[in-house]
Amino acid sequence: MKKTLIITMMLLLTMQAFSQDKKSKSEKMNTSKEHYTFKLSDKVTRQKVSFKNRYGITLSGDLYLPKNVGNTKLAALAISGPFGAVKQQSSGLYANIMAECGFAVIAFDPSYTGESSGEPRNVASPEINTEDFSAAVDFLGLQKMVDRNKIGIIGICGFGGFALNATAIDKRVKAVAVTSLYDMTRVMSKGYNDSVTLEQRTKTLENLGEQRWKDAENGKPADGPRNLPETLKGDEPQFIKEYFDYYRTQRGFHVNSVNSNGAWLMTNPISFMNMPILSYVKEISPRPMLLIAGENAHSRYFSEDIFKIANEPKELIIIPNTVHVDLYDKVNVIPFDKLEKFFKDNLK
Repeated sequence: MKKTLIITMMLLLTMQAFSQDKKSKSEKMNTSKEHYTFKLSDKVTRQKVSFKNRYGITLSGDLYLPKNVGNTKLAALAISGPFGAVKQQSSGLYANIMAECGFAVIAFDPSYTGESSGEPRNVASPEINTEDFSAAVDFLGLQKMVDRNKIGIIGICGFGGFALNATAIDKRVKAVAVTSLYDMTRVMSKGYNDSVTLEQRTKTLENLGEQRWKDAENGKPADGPRNLPETLKGDEPQFIKEYFDYYRTQRGFHVNSVNSNGAWLMTNPISFMNMPILSYVKEISPRPMLLIAGENAHSRYFSEDIFKIANEPKELIIIPNTVHVDLYDKVNVIPFDKLEKFFKDNLK
């Protein structure tokens, strides 16, 4: 029970304190805001763009296009994730490769994070982050090179949940694929593997209420502890070690990323605690859904549970010998050939 509670509190509030007595490894990393964690394909162009969502928040994105497309109307994709990442990380890598496959693709920073606007910083919202995807669809549908009847979505990690939620409500989206799915409302309200008891949930809500009093008295919301430690002590849960291996090393570090270089607000979980985002996942049908998860991913159960609930057409692919973060950037593991075929078959 004690171990379960510790893991749950990490996921809910990122309240676990980490040792910071060693020299930061970030000094050896590229701390330029212009840095990308992958190389741009020589078959693709990338252009900085911006667009607004329904709440007036300006979202920052990168538009990836295949070179030499001429006057051809392209099928298009909107991509975001993982939760706490920015477009220079995993979503940009996906966009880069999918543009090589012939799609117009936008990778974007969610509201309140990265280069997108919104105050206060580093806060997430089930509703607004779902809207971010639909706003990206708005943007794509206005581009002269895009066929607005051929738009799909890819969501990674926590933005896989928002991608499914957006697809359920936004009938303009013709197909959706998610990798390393996380339902952030489920994990924040119920804990990892739904392990939180009513007593623990009640205590968390009481703590959040107390934090609101403090924020109100101070006139601003308080930041939580860093999402990930400066260094590992060695006794962290395995999934923390895996996140560290991506976000806190040269492999995936980006200075704008909350997970690489910051913290969510202390009160960030509030809107997630009683707002399940996947209640209407059945309504994605008859549009197709593709779920991709790692065999050894701690998050695998999210994909398997949604696959059971969703109506046809649907497909679940389990990638052997992989963990959650392998599907962030390991191009020899991520089934891009399957993603290409899925969208070319269903965006026509």
